[in-house]
Amino acid sequence: MKPKKVFIKTYGCQMNEADSDEMSSIFSLYGTQETKNIKKADVVLVNSCTVRANAENKALSFLGRLKKWKGVTIEDVRGSKKQLIIFAGCAAQRLGAEVRKKHPHLDITTGAKSIEKFAEVLDNSGFFDGQSKKPHHAKSPANPLGVQTIMRGCDFACTYCIVPSVRGGVKCLSKKEIISSIEQKIKNGAKEIVLLGQTVNAWRYGKTDFADLLKEVSKLSNLKRVSFMSPHPIHITDKLIDTIKNNPKIARNIHLPIQSGSTKILKDMKRGYSRRDILIICKKLKDIGIKISTDFIVGYPTETEKDFKDTISIVEKIGFSHAYCFIFSPRQGTKAEHLKPLDKKVLEKRVNILLNKVKQKASKLK
Repeated sequence: MKPKKVFIKTYGCQMNEADSDEMSSIFSLYGTQETKNIKKADVVLVNSCTVRANAENKALSFLGRLKKWKGVTIEDVRGSKKQLIIFAGCAAQRLGAEVRKKHPHLDITTGAKSIEKFAEVLDNSGFFDGQSKKPHHAKSPANPLGVQTIMRGCDFACTYCIVPSVRGGVKCLSKKEIISSIEQKIKNGAKEIVLLGQTVNAWRYGKTDFADLLKEVSKLSNLKRVSFMSPHPIHITDKLIDTIKNNPKIARNIHLPIQSGSTKILKDMKRGYSRRDILIICKKLKDIGIKISTDFIVGYPTETEKDFKDTISIVEKIGFSHAYCFIFSPRQGTKAEHLKPLDKKVLEKRVNILLNKVKQKASKLK
Protein backbone atom coordinates (compact mmCIF):
# COMPACT_ATOMS: atom_id res chain seq x y z
CA MET A 1 0.00 0.00 0.00
CA LYS A 2 1.31 3.45 -0.96
CA PRO A 3 2.39 5.41 2.17
CA LYS A 4 0.19 8.33 3.10
CA LYS A 5 1.75 11.79 3.21
CA VAL A 6 1.31 14.22 6.10
CA PHE A 7 1.53 18.02 6.01
CA ILE A 8 1.99 19.68 9.42
CA LYS A 9 1.31 23.38 10.11
CA THR A 10 2.34 24.62 13.55
CA TYR A 11 1.41 27.87 15.27
CA GLY A 12 2.74 29.24 18.55
CA CYS A 13 5.62 28.55 20.86
CA GLN A 14 8.47 26.06 20.87
CA MET A 15 6.36 23.78 23.04
CA ASN A 16 3.94 23.50 20.13
CA GLU A 17 6.85 22.77 17.78
CA ALA A 18 7.91 19.96 20.11
CA ASP A 19 4.33 18.64 20.28
CA SER A 20 4.19 18.63 16.46
CA ASP A 21 7.42 16.62 16.36
CA GLU A 22 5.90 14.12 18.78
CA MET A 23 2.73 13.80 16.71
CA SER A 24 4.87 13.42 13.58
CA SER A 25 6.66 10.48 15.19
CA ILE A 26 3.26 8.88 15.95
CA PHE A 27 2.23 9.31 12.30
CA SER A 28 5.42 7.52 11.26
CA LEU A 29 4.24 4.39 13.07
CA TYR A 30 1.73 4.02 10.23
CA GLY A 31 4.42 4.27 7.58
CA THR A 32 3.53 7.84 6.64
CA GLN A 33 5.90 10.33 5.07
CA GLU A 34 6.00 14.02 6.01
CA THR A 35 5.70 16.45 3.12
CA LYS A 36 6.25 20.20 2.82
CA ASN A 37 3.94 20.31 -0.21
CA ILE A 38 0.32 20.44 0.92
CA LYS A 39 -0.87 19.51 -2.59
CA LYS A 40 0.74 16.10 -2.16
CA ALA A 41 -0.67 15.49 1.32
CA ASP A 42 -3.29 12.95 2.34
CA VAL A 43 -3.41 14.30 5.90
CA VAL A 44 -3.13 17.88 7.18
CA LEU A 45 -2.41 18.45 10.87
CA VAL A 46 -2.96 21.98 12.17
CA ASN A 47 -1.35 22.40 15.59
CA SER A 48 -2.90 25.56 17.00
CA CYS A 49 -2.09 28.21 19.60
CA THR A 50 -4.50 30.26 21.71
CA VAL A 51 -2.19 32.27 23.98
CA ARG A 52 -2.92 35.37 21.90
CA ALA A 53 -5.97 36.08 19.77
CA ASN A 54 -3.85 36.74 16.69
CA ALA A 55 -2.21 33.29 16.80
CA GLU A 56 -5.57 31.56 17.22
CA ASN A 57 -7.12 33.54 14.37
CA LYS A 58 -4.27 32.61 12.02
CA ALA A 59 -4.79 28.90 12.77
CA LEU A 60 -8.55 29.15 12.24
CA SER A 61 -8.06 31.09 9.00
CA PHE A 62 -5.73 28.39 7.69
CA LEU A 63 -8.24 25.73 8.76
CA GLY A 64 -10.95 27.55 6.81
CA ARG A 65 -8.82 27.56 3.66
CA LEU A 66 -8.41 23.80 3.91
CA LYS A 67 -11.97 23.37 2.65
CA LYS A 68 -10.65 24.19 -0.81
CA TRP A 69 -7.74 21.73 -0.34
CA LYS A 70 -10.18 18.99 0.57
CA GLY A 71 -12.46 19.90 -2.31
CA VAL A 72 -15.70 19.64 -0.32
CA THR A 73 -18.81 21.74 0.09
CA ILE A 74 -20.74 22.33 3.30
CA GLU A 75 -23.28 19.73 2.16
CA ASP A 76 -20.66 17.00 1.71
CA VAL A 77 -20.32 14.28 4.30
CA ARG A 78 -17.61 14.97 6.85
CA GLY A 79 -14.93 12.30 7.16
CA SER A 80 -13.69 11.76 3.60
CA LYS A 81 -11.64 8.57 3.41
CA LYS A 82 -9.38 10.20 0.82
CA GLN A 83 -8.18 13.15 2.88
CA LEU A 84 -8.01 13.84 6.61
CA ILE A 85 -7.85 17.13 8.51
CA ILE A 86 -6.84 17.20 12.18
CA PHE A 87 -7.06 20.36 14.30
CA ALA A 88 -4.88 19.95 17.41
CA GLY A 89 -3.31 21.99 20.17
CA CYS A 90 -4.36 24.78 22.51
CA ALA A 91 -7.06 26.44 20.38
CA ALA A 92 -8.54 23.00 19.73
CA GLN A 93 -8.62 22.43 23.50
CA ARG A 94 -10.33 25.77 24.14
CA LEU A 95 -12.87 25.66 21.31
CA GLY A 96 -13.72 21.95 21.41
CA ALA A 97 -16.75 20.90 19.36
CA GLU A 98 -17.45 24.53 18.46
CA VAL A 99 -14.69 24.56 15.86
CA ARG A 100 -16.17 21.54 14.05
CA LYS A 101 -19.54 23.26 13.80
CA LYS A 102 -17.95 26.22 12.04
CA HIS A 103 -15.71 24.06 9.86
CA PRO A 104 -17.69 21.00 8.68
CA HIS A 105 -14.77 19.84 6.51
CA LEU A 106 -12.75 19.22 9.69
CA ASP A 107 -12.51 15.54 10.63
CA ILE A 108 -10.81 15.41 14.03
CA THR A 109 -10.31 17.85 16.90
CA THR A 110 -7.82 16.87 19.59
CA GLY A 111 -6.73 19.26 22.34
CA ALA A 112 -3.33 19.92 23.89
CA LYS A 113 -4.24 17.90 26.98
CA SER A 114 -4.70 14.78 24.84
CA ILE A 115 -1.34 14.57 23.12
CA GLU A 116 -0.45 11.38 25.01
CA LYS A 117 -3.52 9.77 23.37
CA PHE A 118 -2.69 10.87 19.81
CA ALA A 119 -1.95 7.31 18.65
CA GLU A 120 -5.38 6.28 19.94
CA VAL A 121 -6.94 9.21 18.02
CA LEU A 122 -5.34 7.98 14.78
CA ASP A 123 -6.36 4.37 15.48
CA ASN A 124 -9.97 5.46 15.97
CA SER A 125 -10.02 7.63 12.83
CA GLY A 126 -10.30 4.61 10.52
CA PHE A 127 -8.09 6.50 8.07
CA PHE A 128 -5.22 4.07 8.46
CA ASP A 129 -7.24 0.84 8.31
CA GLY A 130 -5.38 -1.83 6.39
CA GLN A 131 -1.97 -0.38 7.18
CA SER A 132 0.14 -2.39 9.59
CA LYS A 133 1.36 -0.41 12.54
CA LYS A 134 5.14 -0.34 12.93
CA PRO A 135 6.92 -0.68 16.28
CA HIS A 136 8.14 2.64 17.69
CA HIS A 137 11.92 2.84 18.01
CA ALA A 138 11.95 6.52 18.98
CA LYS A 139 14.32 7.26 16.10
CA SER A 140 14.27 10.71 14.55
CA PRO A 141 16.18 12.26 11.64
CA ALA A 142 19.76 13.34 12.34
CA ASN A 143 19.73 16.84 13.82
CA PRO A 144 22.47 18.69 15.72
CA LEU A 145 19.77 20.36 17.85
CA GLY A 146 17.61 18.08 19.98
CA VAL A 147 14.46 19.37 21.66
CA GLN A 148 13.30 17.48 24.75
CA THR A 149 9.97 18.18 26.47
CA ILE A 150 10.41 17.44 30.18
CA MET A 151 7.03 18.64 31.45
CA ARG A 152 3.65 19.90 30.26
CA GLY A 153 1.10 22.23 31.78
CA CYS A 154 1.35 24.98 34.39
CA ASP A 155 0.33 25.31 38.04
CA PHE A 156 0.39 29.11 38.11
CA ALA A 157 -2.75 31.24 37.77
CA CYS A 158 -1.57 34.40 36.01
CA THR A 159 -4.64 36.55 35.38
CA TYR A 160 -3.95 37.10 31.66
CA CYS A 161 -2.89 33.57 30.73
CA ILE A 162 -5.02 30.82 29.25
CA VAL A 163 -2.29 28.14 29.25
CA PRO A 164 -3.31 26.34 32.50
CA SER A 165 -6.88 25.88 31.25
CA VAL A 166 -5.88 24.49 27.84
CA ARG A 167 -2.80 22.50 28.87
CA GLY A 168 -3.76 21.58 32.41
CA GLY A 169 -1.62 21.36 35.52
CA VAL A 170 2.02 20.35 35.59
CA LYS A 171 2.87 16.81 34.53
CA CYS A 172 6.56 15.94 34.67
CA LEU A 173 8.31 13.16 32.78
CA SER A 174 10.56 11.00 34.93
CA LYS A 175 14.31 11.54 34.91
CA LYS A 176 14.72 8.05 33.44
CA GLU A 177 12.39 8.84 30.51
CA ILE A 178 14.12 12.14 29.84
CA ILE A 179 17.67 10.79 29.94
CA SER A 180 16.75 7.80 27.76
CA SER A 181 15.12 10.06 25.16
CA ILE A 182 18.08 12.46 25.12
CA GLU A 183 20.54 9.57 24.74
CA GLN A 184 18.61 8.47 21.66
CA LYS A 185 18.74 12.00 20.25
CA ILE A 186 22.52 12.06 20.80
CA LYS A 187 22.82 8.75 18.92
CA ASN A 188 20.87 10.39 16.09
CA GLY A 189 23.41 13.22 15.92
CA ALA A 190 22.26 15.82 18.48
CA LYS A 191 25.07 17.95 19.91
CA GLU A 192 22.83 20.41 21.75
CA ILE A 193 19.73 19.70 23.83
CA VAL A 194 17.00 22.21 24.65
CA LEU A 195 14.88 21.22 27.65
CA LEU A 196 11.31 22.46 27.26
CA GLY A 197 8.44 23.12 29.62
CA GLN A 198 5.77 25.75 30.23
CA THR A 199 7.64 26.61 33.43
CA VAL A 200 10.60 24.38 32.74
CA ASN A 201 12.53 25.04 35.96
CA ALA A 202 9.50 23.96 38.01
CA TRP A 203 10.28 20.38 36.89
CA ARG A 204 10.54 17.96 39.78
CA TYR A 205 10.32 14.19 40.01
CA GLY A 206 10.49 12.69 43.46
CA LYS A 207 13.44 14.26 45.26
CA THR A 208 15.12 15.33 42.00
CA ASP A 209 14.68 18.99 41.06
CA PHE A 210 15.50 20.89 37.87
CA ALA A 211 19.06 21.78 38.94
CA ASP A 212 19.73 18.08 39.59
CA LEU A 213 18.34 17.19 36.16
CA LEU A 214 20.54 19.79 34.47
CA LYS A 215 23.60 18.24 36.12
CA GLU A 216 22.63 14.76 34.91
CA VAL A 217 21.93 15.88 31.34
CA SER A 218 25.19 17.83 31.10
CA LYS A 219 27.15 14.72 32.10
CA LEU A 220 26.06 12.87 28.96
CA SER A 221 28.99 12.20 26.65
CA ASN A 222 29.06 13.68 23.12
CA LEU A 223 26.72 16.46 24.24
CA LYS A 224 28.28 19.91 23.83
CA ARG A 225 25.55 22.26 25.02
CA VAL A 226 22.41 22.26 27.19
CA SER A 227 19.83 25.06 27.29
CA PHE A 228 16.26 25.38 28.54
CA MET A 229 13.08 27.42 28.10
CA SER A 230 11.00 28.96 29.42
CA PRO A 231 11.88 29.29 33.11
CA HIS A 232 9.74 31.11 35.67
CA PRO A 233 11.47 33.71 37.90
CA ILE A 234 10.09 32.10 41.07
CA HIS A 235 12.07 28.93 40.36
CA ILE A 236 15.40 30.64 39.64
CA THR A 237 17.04 29.41 42.85
CA ASP A 238 20.57 29.89 44.13
CA LYS A 239 21.07 26.15 43.60
CA LEU A 240 20.11 26.51 39.93
CA ILE A 241 22.36 29.56 39.48
CA ASP A 242 25.30 27.67 41.05
CA THR A 243 24.61 24.70 38.78
CA ILE A 244 24.77 26.94 35.70
CA LYS A 245 27.88 28.74 36.98
CA ASN A 246 29.80 25.52 37.61
CA ASN A 247 28.93 23.78 34.34
CA PRO A 248 30.36 25.17 31.07
CA LYS A 249 28.04 22.96 28.99
CA ILE A 250 25.00 24.95 30.14
CA ALA A 251 24.19 27.88 27.83
CA ARG A 252 25.17 31.37 28.94
CA ASN A 253 21.87 32.91 27.90
CA ILE A 254 18.43 32.60 29.47
CA HIS A 255 15.02 33.73 28.26
CA LEU A 256 13.28 34.80 31.46
CA PRO A 257 9.74 36.20 30.95
CA ILE A 258 9.16 38.93 33.57
CA GLN A 259 6.14 40.67 31.88
CA SER A 260 6.39 43.99 33.76
CA GLY A 261 8.78 46.14 35.77
CA SER A 262 6.03 47.35 38.09
CA THR A 263 5.44 45.56 41.40
CA LYS A 264 1.79 46.67 41.33
CA ILE A 265 1.18 45.20 37.87
CA LEU A 266 3.06 42.02 38.74
CA LYS A 267 0.77 41.66 41.76
CA ASP A 268 -2.31 42.33 39.62
CA MET A 269 -1.10 39.69 37.17
CA LYS A 270 -0.50 37.25 40.08
CA ARG A 271 3.04 36.56 38.91
CA GLY A 272 4.24 35.80 42.43
CA TYR A 273 7.31 38.06 42.50
CA SER A 274 8.12 41.76 42.75
CA ARG A 275 10.28 44.23 40.87
CA ARG A 276 12.90 43.89 43.61
CA ASP A 277 12.93 40.11 43.20
CA ILE A 278 13.60 40.49 39.46
CA LEU A 279 16.44 42.94 40.03
CA ILE A 280 18.08 40.57 42.52
CA ILE A 281 17.66 37.49 40.28
CA CYS A 282 18.94 39.24 37.17
CA LYS A 283 21.97 40.63 39.02
CA LYS A 284 22.88 37.13 40.21
CA LEU A 285 22.55 35.77 36.65
CA LYS A 286 24.57 38.62 35.15
CA ASP A 287 27.26 38.20 37.80
CA ILE A 288 27.98 34.72 36.42
CA GLY A 289 28.04 35.94 32.83
CA ILE A 290 24.48 35.17 31.72
CA LYS A 291 22.79 37.20 28.98
CA ILE A 292 19.09 37.64 29.68
CA SER A 293 16.24 38.05 27.20
CA THR A 294 12.63 38.48 28.28
CA ASP A 295 8.93 39.02 27.50
CA PHE A 296 6.91 42.11 28.37
CA ILE A 297 3.15 42.65 28.30
CA VAL A 298 2.39 46.29 27.59
CA GLY A 299 -0.92 47.85 28.59
CA TYR A 300 -2.29 45.43 31.16
CA PRO A 301 -5.67 47.07 31.95
CA THR A 302 -4.55 48.42 35.36
CA GLU A 303 -1.23 49.78 34.03
CA THR A 304 -0.73 53.49 34.74
CA GLU A 305 1.89 55.81 33.26
CA LYS A 306 3.97 55.27 36.42
CA ASP A 307 3.72 51.48 36.04
CA PHE A 308 4.90 51.77 32.45
CA LYS A 309 7.83 53.97 33.52
CA ASP A 310 8.78 51.26 36.02
CA THR A 311 9.03 48.84 33.10
CA ILE A 312 11.19 51.28 31.13
CA SER A 313 13.46 51.76 34.15
CA ILE A 314 13.90 48.02 34.69
CA VAL A 315 15.08 47.76 31.08
CA GLU A 316 17.55 50.53 31.88
CA LYS A 317 18.77 48.81 35.05
CA ILE A 318 19.06 45.26 33.71
CA GLY A 319 19.84 45.65 30.01
CA PHE A 320 18.22 42.72 28.23
CA SER A 321 19.87 41.19 25.17
CA HIS A 322 16.42 41.00 23.54
CA ALA A 323 12.76 41.33 24.50
CA TYR A 324 9.47 40.30 22.96
CA CYS A 325 7.02 43.12 23.69
CA PHE A 326 3.33 42.28 23.35
CA ILE A 327 0.27 44.46 23.73
CA PHE A 328 -2.13 42.93 26.27
CA SER A 329 -4.51 40.51 24.59
CA PRO A 330 -7.63 39.57 26.61
CA ARG A 331 -8.31 35.84 26.47
CA GLN A 332 -11.68 34.25 27.16
CA GLY A 333 -11.78 32.39 30.46
CA THR A 334 -8.97 34.35 32.15
CA LYS A 335 -9.42 36.61 35.18
CA ALA A 336 -8.32 39.66 33.20
CA GLU A 337 -10.84 39.04 30.42
CA HIS A 338 -13.41 41.56 31.63
CA LEU A 339 -11.05 44.35 32.70
CA LYS A 340 -11.49 47.61 30.80
CA PRO A 341 -8.78 47.86 28.11
CA LEU A 342 -6.55 50.89 27.74
CA ASP A 343 -6.87 53.27 24.81
CA LYS A 344 -5.41 51.81 21.61
CA LYS A 345 -3.28 54.88 20.92
CA VAL A 346 -1.80 54.69 24.42
CA LEU A 347 -0.97 51.01 23.88
CA GLU A 348 0.72 51.63 20.55
CA LYS A 349 2.73 54.53 21.93
CA ARG A 350 3.92 52.56 24.96
CA VAL A 351 4.93 49.44 23.03
CA ASN A 352 6.95 51.52 20.57
CA ILE A 353 8.72 53.37 23.39
CA LEU A 354 9.53 50.05 25.08
CA LEU A 355 10.78 48.40 21.88
CA ASN A 356 13.08 51.34 21.19
CA LYS A 357 14.42 51.31 24.75
CA VAL A 358 15.14 47.57 24.60
CA LYS A 359 16.98 47.96 21.27
CA GLN A 360 18.94 50.92 22.58
CA LYS A 361 20.14 49.03 25.66
CA ALA A 362 20.76 45.80 23.76
CA SER A 363 23.00 47.57 21.25
CA LYS A 364 25.27 48.69 24.10
CA LEU A 365 25.72 45.08 25.25
CA LYS A 366 27.23 43.94 21.93
